[in-house]
Amino acid sequence: MAPPAPLPPPRRALGTRPQLGDEAAARLREMIMDGRLRPGDHLRLERLAVEFGISVTPVREALKSLRSEGFVVLEPRRGFVVAPLSKRDVRDLFWVQAGIAAELTARACPRIGAAELRELAALQRGLERAASARRSDLVEEYDHLFHRRINLAADSPKLAWSLGTVARYAPRGLYGRLPGWPALAARDHARILATLRTGDARSAAAEMRDHIVRAGDQLAAHLEHRGMWTPAG
Repeated sequence: MAPPAPLPPPRRALGTRPQLGDEAAARLREMIMDGRLRPGDHLRLERLAVEFGISVTPVREALKSLRSEGFVVLEPRRGFVVAPLSKRDVRDLFWVQAGIAAELTARACPRIGAAELRELAALQRGLERAASARRSDLVEEYDHLFHRRINLAADSPKLAWSLGTVARYAPRGLYGRLPGWPALAARDHARILATLRTGDARSAAAEMRDHIVRAGDQLAAHLEHRGMWTPAG
């Protein structure tokens, strides 16, 4: 039995990297997509700077970046405000992500050999152990590495870049707070791996598409539970 692949080093705390604006933007994306910041909430630069332990300048850079991505809007006399987000928006984002991820999986399938399959199997074992231990943080790390291995095998860097752009709307660190997501990831990854082993590109793509869509449904349900919108929203 091959040993599990080593995990990457833990992410460092906000403020220890040079790109503080990027770090602040990532933190704000997570807060918006987790429902801690609601549509219409006013984002005060000074308050966020104090909360993040950084100066106002990188916070302003982060908000400008999030404005270009559609997370926030700039309103007259109010400043930066969290943009509207509906259940349909969340499902649309994951629908796009699922389509790109499925195509990458289809392209990767004929390129994945025995060595890559062993690596994916080791990552899957690590993910399952982490899920059994209720270590959602480790589940996320193994999940990321599993998807990354498949995306690299596709040898389609522009398509992978497009996927990364869409995936920003559900940043790492968020999935672990979704009830049932670790078990979902373990089950779905096992199905994806099984189809890759058979070399059935169409089935592998379908399993990947369904996996991403189910994750989006879980996020939408999580946000509904947190009162982001009404059940009929």
